[in-house]
Amino acid sequence: MIRGANSEVKRERTHWYSNAPLEIIMQGCFECCIKCLGGIPYASLIATILLYAGVALFCGCGHEALSGTVNILQTYFEMARTAGDTLDVFTMIDIFKYVIYGIAAAFFVYGILLMVEGFFTTGAIKDLYGDFKITTCGRCVSAWFIMLTYLFMLAWLGVTAFTSLPVYMYFNLWTICRNTTLVEGANLCLDLRQFGIVTIGEEKKICTVSENFLRMCESTELNMTFHLFIVALAGAGAAVIAMVHYLMVLSANWAYVKDACRMQKYEDIKSKEEQELHDIHSTRSKERLNAYT
Repeated sequence: MIRGANSEVKRERTHWYSNAPLEIIMQGCFECCIKCLGGIPYASLIATILLYAGVALFCGCGHEALSGTVNILQTYFEMARTAGDTLDVFTMIDIFKYVIYGIAAAFFVYGILLMVEGFFTTGAIKDLYGDFKITTCGRCVSAWFIMLTYLFMLAWLGVTAFTSLPVYMYFNLWTICRNTTLVEGANLCLDLRQFGIVTIGEEKKICTVSENFLRMCESTELNMTFHLFIVALAGAGAAVIAMVHYLMVLSANWAYVKDACRMQKYEDIKSKEEQELHDIHSTRSKERLNAYT
């Protein structure tokens, strides 16, 4: 019985010693994960996700809505591209598409830059007295991002206001289509000149009694283009909210960095004074010891 008990104790000890390194490794990995999660700028991460979602909706849906607009103008309003370098509505739509490509690429890079700035600022605040120090260049970069983000917010407000124009035009067209089904014998017309799509000399008008109008209202292309512009408008609004969120995050980081710099200067002065007092005390002690001897 005693031998059996001793063998059982040895087995338990052997089992504990064999599992001890695994537990230590797991604990180290857990602490490392907690440290990494603590260094993530969650506010900047949320703003970046919102910015990417808004830019993706605006660029993707806006591009497809512009393509649908070209098809509607060519199919139902019987408009054609003008030869040469004349600036017509189709050329403007092509320019808008290239602008959308530039916006997608530019804000993809800008979101990455803001995330990197958020990581560095969070690391600088958390490791203020470690290897990472807050420098004047870092504060200048934060101030530059604040100014740039403010300008981009104003730009996105303009984009949102501009995107509301096609939504308004398609809403009028959708309303005319709905009224023709509700009111029998109604003769309603839509003239593109009142929206500035064509010049005053051109008459591109479509009325409810025409066959093209009926085919346009019955097609799914009009409804799809209208809703794509609505989603693009929502994406532009999301980008504005993301810019406002970035402004709040950058301003808070700027305030934290500024206070941290003041605290860093205070601690440096305090450590210097303590070192000077220690040197004075050690010098006096040596003088007393020499006088005594």
